[in-house]
Amino acid sequence: MKINFIFILILFGFNLLYASESTSIQKFDVKPENRAAVNKVNLQKAIDWASSSGSALWVEPSEDPYPIDGGIILKKNVSLIGVHGPTPRGTVHPTKKQPVGSVFAITDTENAFITVETGTQIKGIQFWYPEQTIKDPLAIIPYKATIQVSKTSRAQGVFLSCLTFYGEYLAFDFNASQNNACELMTFEHCYGYPLSGEFIRMNYCYDVPRILHCHVNPAGQRYIGGQYSRAVVDAVIAKKTFAYTINNTDNAQIIDLFTFGTYGGILLDSESYGQLTNFNFDCVAVGILKRGSNTKNRNWQISQGSIIANTGENVEDIHPIIIEGQGHTSLSNVEAFSGGNGALTAVPENMSWDFLLVRGDKKLTVSIWGSRMRNYKSNSPVSIVNNQAVIYMSGCFDKEENLYNKTFN
Repeated sequence: MKINFIFILILFGFNLLYASESTSIQKFDVKPENRAAVNKVNLQKAIDWASSSGSALWVEPSEDPYPIDGGIILKKNVSLIGVHGPTPRGTVHPTKKQPVGSVFAITDTENAFITVETGTQIKGIQFWYPEQTIKDPLAIIPYKATIQVSKTSRAQGVFLSCLTFYGEYLAFDFNASQNNACELMTFEHCYGYPLSGEFIRMNYCYDVPRILHCHVNPAGQRYIGGQYSRAVVDAVIAKKTFAYTINNTDNAQIIDLFTFGTYGGILLDSESYGQLTNFNFDCVAVGILKRGSNTKNRNWQISQGSIIANTGENVEDIHPIIIEGQGHTSLSNVEAFSGGNGALTAVPENMSWDFLLVRGDKKLTVSIWGSRMRNYKSNSPVSIVNNQAVIYMSGCFDKEENLYNKTFN
């Protein structure tokens, strides 16, 4: 009891420290009772003021969310700080179905909500789209990204932490261009369920981007409006997008990811390389799609993960892992199994087709250790549609729980 009390005092002290060293956005007349257009103008004025000194703006907790239009630019050096850790089920008002605390309520369909520049931080904030549907797939509103990287400058050193999204369409758009590539992006402890099926997409992000401890799940706003309906989840899956997409990156570090009810878990595209570890891609059609454009450094080391692949149009199209292109893929302690789930429409077989599909017409190499493979329909856990592929497997087990040591070349 004494330890818990001390811990509460420490947390309270941290919040007081943030508040004392930050300037409340309410001092710039960003208020819950204002119109969204007014709050947008006033928040931008606050950011403009904070940019020259590298100040932090405090999103002061309130009973009602701050309505605010998009098109905001988080200019260089500014931090936007709220009170929260991640709140995956939603904070909730005692009498109204709405979140409370450091919350932005977004209804703008024309603009990305906020664009980040160099040396910026967003932490401890909830983003709520109150007009987004929970039940009707035909009523999904295709909002622009909640947070996007600057398209006109080379943003470097952006820190995004403890953010929760309710009703978003695309949470993070970090598709930069080669001329304005970004660097050193960090995403950590972020939760949501994007109705485009895309939570974080990243392109031309150099110098070690990091995605850490992020979670995608259609139960995300259960305490506010309820869990997304099966029809909405099915509509998200039908878009055939990936919750996480990585391309044109240097040595991406990806640790502790979860997704449920998207077509794909993660796309490691042809111009990327790095490490992926500790993950669970649940109720997907494709868990991992790894591509590669050369044999030098289009290589991924993938370990400690679980994939439940069971949804899509046909069981023949369901593959926990797909590898194509060139380069090397190392898989260690990655298991796959399948089954039904009431939150979405699984294929009638409640299975995947295989464990691994290797396709293409160029030489690639794959090493697999200690992987458990089951609940697949085909006779073999490995489907090879590439006569140039070299595959080595050791210490694996097939759907009959038989030891599976094989070399394909």
